[in-house]
Amino acid sequence: MHRDDHEHQRHQHRYAHDTARAEQRTRIVITITMAMMLAEIVAGIAFNSMALLADGWHMGTHVAAFAITLFAYGFSRRHADDARYSFGTGKVGVLGGFASAVLLLVIAGLMAIESVQRLFAPSNIDFNQALIVAVIGLAVNLVSALLFSDTGHGHGHGHADHASHPHASEHAHEHAHGHEQGHANDLNLHSAYLHVLADALTSVAAILALLGGKFLGWGWLDPVMGLVGSVVIAIWAKGLLRKTGGILLDRTPEHSDLPEEIRRAIEEDGDSLITDLHVWQVGAGKFAAIVSIAGHQPRTADDYRERLARHEELVHVSIETRLCPEQVDIRA
Repeated sequence: MHRDDHEHQRHQHRYAHDTARAEQRTRIVITITMAMMLAEIVAGIAFNSMALLADGWHMGTHVAAFAITLFAYGFSRRHADDARYSFGTGKVGVLGGFASAVLLLVIAGLMAIESVQRLFAPSNIDFNQALIVAVIGLAVNLVSALLFSDTGHGHGHGHADHASHPHASEHAHEHAHGHEQGHANDLNLHSAYLHVLADALTSVAAILALLGGKFLGWGWLDPVMGLVGSVVIAIWAKGLLRKTGGILLDRTPEHSDLPEEIRRAIEEDGDSLITDLHVWQVGAGKFAAIVSIAGHQPRTADDYRERLARHEELVHVSIETRLCPEQVDIRA
């Protein structure tokens, strides 16, 4: 058995993409969200609106979630070259996304409980004043969503790890879609974006509830909208938990043809056979693989890596080759 594992060669494991722009936008969103949070909580208490108060409360938890987002970005950047992290710190953002998803579930639960209580114990609402604050809150949420959306489609994506990699030829082809993919898979940023969307949703619900109460006398609409918002937020949180949890547990990438493409590239000569394959995500849009190959005339590990060179998202590959006697049918 011959094992050629390029992990013993010195190279950086910088698998976290450039997050400077995302961090800057997150700081701006935190500032305006905190200001709106205080305004909505005070207004909700003063004008006796559950929908407005609920929006302010969960805005506060979103501020905490944005703080988690910033911490994850900062930690990932500071420890990007720390040798103690075998595969870099690219998954710190995923951990931040997971924590934010848990927080979203807490938000949904608190909103549901308070809304049910208000449904059975209605109170008078100052609709005119509450509507003004709710509209301002929606405007703030939309601005925040635009800030995150613009960041998510940016192209400030660095590839310093490719230049320092001893097998830099594997990553020689930089395609535009590769730059976009890193941001599209930034679950830390995505979780922050979901928090902003949740804010916008509850603001819309609050406005509808207040309008219904003001013009139709439907006071019950206020807590009902709170319940609807809590259900939608819980659904978003569940999806984010599933996605981030799978990555943290090194689940084989879902909705990706990468494992099958690796098999096709390695086995195209008709002699080589992959006997064991592990593929997992190590950063936003970046993956690692361990490949065990058997063959009667196996190629070198570098030859197999060359076959995988077109996959720039595959940033760390360990290859093990095994020679099988001619009389052994390795495909049996």
